[in-house]
Amino acid sequence: MGEGREVMEVRRRSKYFGWVRQAWFAALGLLAVAPCWAKPFEERREVQRHGYIFEQWVRTQFFDGYELKSYTQPWDVPAENNLKHGGIPVQIKAVKYGQSVDLGDALRQIDIDREFLLIIGYWKQHGERKKFVNIVAVRVTPEKWQSLWHPLTRGDVEKLDAVVKDRALSPSEARRAAREWKMQHRFRDASFTLNPKIDTKTQRRLQCSLRFRLVFQHLAPTADRQPHERPSLFGVPVPSAFVSPPRARRKDGDQSTLVASVAAR
Repeated sequence: MGEGREVMEVRRRSKYFGWVRQAWFAALGLLAVAPCWAKPFEERREVQRHGYIFEQWVRTQFFDGYELKSYTQPWDVPAENNLKHGGIPVQIKAVKYGQSVDLGDALRQIDIDREFLLIIGYWKQHGERKKFVNIVAVRVTPEKWQSLWHPLTRGDVEKLDAVVKDRALSPSEARRAAREWKMQHRFRDASFTLNPKIDTKTQRRLQCSLRFRLVFQHLAPTADRQPHERPSLFGVPVPSAFVSPPRARRKDGDQSTLVASVAAR
């Protein structure tokens, strides 16, 4: 009997340590491949790196090196940190030449009720480098900004935002409902474009953008929209092109995800 209990105890311990050994080697395996499964996340973080480089140059050159406290803060440079260019808050954007400028959360943008400085850097791809070819810097009054939303009201945007974020709807149902809302005349007549961001995972956002032509037509009517060899901002030439390969598109669920590897020169 005693020997039987000892045998059972040995087997139990052997089984336990066998499990521990398997778990240990599994953990080592995960550590070994971590760079592989982590890479897509790191790549996604790099997608907008060229925009960060431009923003960093603007903040360093013209706003005393102001550093963002949070990437979700309402302004890229708060009014109190804009000591040399009007003392108003600043939005900084970087976008491919000729394309719409993405402005982020639609409700946040329609709520803007104060004058601000909008700086947009437009770039073109040259081989493995991106080169800025046009820069727009305009003071935007709240009256002008609100006119670009007309005839949409905040209530209209709230309703579309609620549809996009309605978890009772499947992603495909939410996309279909959002498209139906956007077919209404007041959505089509507004200068801003509403962009629902819906995927099969967790993303449910409503963003907005302004087309290239409308930026110059409404916000910078006297600016030259043509590309330039070395554009400048407040009289200071923009830095030369920096390493940034063209973005590769891949499918991630039902949304196209942009992947790029970017490094400042």
